[in-house]
Amino acid sequence: MITVICGGVGAARFLRALRLVTDPHEVIGVVNTGDDTTLHGLAISPDLDTITYTLAGAIDPERGWGLVDETWTAMSALQRYADVRPAGSTAAPTWFNLGDRDLATHFYRTARLAEGATLTEVTAEICAAWDIPERLIPMSDDRVATIVDLVDGRTVSFQEYFVQLHHGVPIRAARFVGAQQATLQPAAAAAIAEADIVVIAPSNPIVSIGPLRALAGFDALLTARRDTVVAVSPIVGGAALKGPADRMLVELGMGASVTAVARLYSEIASALVIDPVDAHLADDVSAAGMRPIVTPSIMSTPEISAQLARAALQAAHRS
Repeated sequence: MITVICGGVGAARFLRALRLVTDPHEVIGVVNTGDDTTLHGLAISPDLDTITYTLAGAIDPERGWGLVDETWTAMSALQRYADVRPAGSTAAPTWFNLGDRDLATHFYRTARLAEGATLTEVTAEICAAWDIPERLIPMSDDRVATIVDLVDGRTVSFQEYFVQLHHGVPIRAARFVGAQQATLQPAAAAAIAEADIVVIAPSNPIVSIGPLRALAGFDALLTARRDTVVAVSPIVGGAALKGPADRMLVELGMGASVTAVARLYSEIASALVIDPVDAHLADDVSAAGMRPIVTPSIMSTPEISAQLARAALQAAHRS
């Protein structure tokens, strides 16, 4: 069994890459829910949905989120109410786009949660509806909210930072409200403890992996089996392939490099997969306490994707 620690587009693409080299029925994804939000009264789980749609072959390939060939009639119709919305009201927000077909997922999740189902149960149902052979498990059934403190003094939710502000403003901290009270989902804990191999996907280490690490007992589970845990760097050549991971690392004083990633992960993983463009930093990765594995890591073709997935699995076996 292979357990992948997941958040966002990078994790979705890595899970898809694993299908090229292993049986997807043997893969479990433990997924970040720190960026979950509620809009229009709907429960929205962006990372879970991005991974689901990607594995279903239904993701929009240009945006990397939402459904391909989506329409936006509902969002356009909301604009009618912008002129009558009272000052201070949060009704009918249009800064966070929800496609017409994507809404169906949120309708279903919201209704099932209102009926008393757990997020884990609802996620399994949604995966079954999309014929996903991998098992996706939310990191917790309890609410954890990623909050971003901006340099200008404002405090915003992750989705406000990421979508409304286009992750274009400097930050001074990221916090995970509710993490101290939340419980790591028991099935997720078992998946980490019992897996043959654990892979930390190429996800933002601050806001995609950080919320999982904030849960009590999460790091301890990985540390206990560190020799069979391998991470894939989300930083290639000093930059993130998608999203603000590089800028966040710089703004938080860590620097955007595979060395910074190694320093963040050295206690919980024994090996770090890095791209050949960063091969000159292999000694720095070693000095940080991780074994560097150099292989192409930009999943631009099925061949490269398979090579990356195979290298990650072999790195964990060698440990």
